[in-house]
Amino acid sequence: VLRRARRDPGLYVEECTNGIFSLLKKDYQPRRQRARSAIARMRTMPALLSEARTELVEVVPLLASLARQSVDGAPPLFNDSLGILEDDLSAPERADLVNAREGALRALKDFGVWLKSAEKSFNAPLAIGRESYDAMLHDVYLLPLDADQLVTIGNIELARAKAMESWLPDPTLADTLRRPAGKPLPANGGEFRRGYEAQTAALLQHLARHEIVTIPNYIGPFRIVELPAAFKPTSPGGFMNAPGVFDSDPTGFYFLPEYNPRSENFYLRAALSDPRPILGHEGIPGHFLQISIANRNTNEIRRMHQDGVFVEGWALYGEEMLLRTGLYDDSPEGQAQVMRLMRYRAARIPVDVRLATGEWSFPQAVDFFMNEGGLDREAATGEAAGAAATPGQKMNYMVGKYQIERLLGLYRDRKGKDFRLRDYHDRLLANGSLPLSIVEWLLLGDDTTFRSLKTK
Repeated sequence: VLRRARRDPGLYVEECTNGIFSLLKKDYQPRRQRARSAIARMRTMPALLSEARTELVEVVPLLASLARQSVDGAPPLFNDSLGILEDDLSAPERADLVNAREGALRALKDFGVWLKSAEKSFNAPLAIGRESYDAMLHDVYLLPLDADQLVTIGNIELARAKAMESWLPDPTLADTLRRPAGKPLPANGGEFRRGYEAQTAALLQHLARHEIVTIPNYIGPFRIVELPAAFKPTSPGGFMNAPGVFDSDPTGFYFLPEYNPRSENFYLRAALSDPRPILGHEGIPGHFLQISIANRNTNEIRRMHQDGVFVEGWALYGEEMLLRTGLYDDSPEGQAQVMRLMRYRAARIPVDVRLATGEWSFPQAVDFFMNEGGLDREAATGEAAGAAATPGQKMNYMVGKYQIERLLGLYRDRKGKDFRLRDYHDRLLANGSLPLSIVEWLLLGDDTTFRSLKTK
């Protein structure tokens, strides 16, 4: 349906950069071993990028432009970030790494030059079309919804989030993400990260006190770590790293940019305002908890499957659930942050659908994120670019949340006086990251929603 191998040059650039990034983000093996893996991967990149020129037969101009930007941003990852693996190499191995890196960067640069030289021949439309988009919803995500229904959900949630911001005692809090009055700034980065990480204890206490979800004893620690200096050019916003399916280390990490109280970085400003909304999304009860549980599923298919609607829907569902169960009763700043996060996630749905179906241009999508989602132009452009490159991904959050809330209501009706919220959440997470129409069948013993799908 998406035909990325034919339409999107960025797919091939991502394969190259992600192949290196995945070796660096966690010390899962000794540096020497990871460096040797990097050498092997970089040696294959020229052939991959050469093959890409043959495969790319219906290139979208916007996606070609975004791919060229990715090419321009690749050298710091290969030069600076990859340098952290060189220390334990012998002289011949270091020479091999340098040669492989030079070959990979040369191939990437040549690929960018080719994209520039061929840009006048790229004329494929950005839109995949309504029929293909609906097929993706039904046949890939197993969603009992079509494009128009998705937009309706997005518009309803967008209106609700904007109204909730307006009900705050100070409606400007959602725009400014101000730090609570009278609360001193951390003295340094170490104090900042320790304070951020310590909030996990408050989340765990809240979950236990309200009997929201069971935390299995195999769940490891969730650490807040400063983003390594070498990653700053290529990942300025930080990122989360959950344990992998085959990972023996249960620890999760959230990498934050270097502490700077004057920074305009959204994630730093949010952390200084109230770290709990994003910590809950990325850590416990969000991605880290859900993925850690899914990794332990005894069924191999369920353990390996990763449904984005479930994964992102659960993390977003948790944000408002924590709000509604009273976590932020003493924090207007936390409440405002949850509402702003909800608002721009809702704005993602109309953008995702309208770009994919051809109803909107890229500038219209950027303007919508700014005017309705409450984002600045830089963030809005990045969000719109993500929607353009990967149709279907941006709708995961709010649609998954809607499905989890719908299933919660059905489950409560089924259980009656025996309903317990913790029981619902435990059973929901126990099935792995599956399409929620399948999870509904498993929890309720009713396959009506799944059977309603118009599969081809």
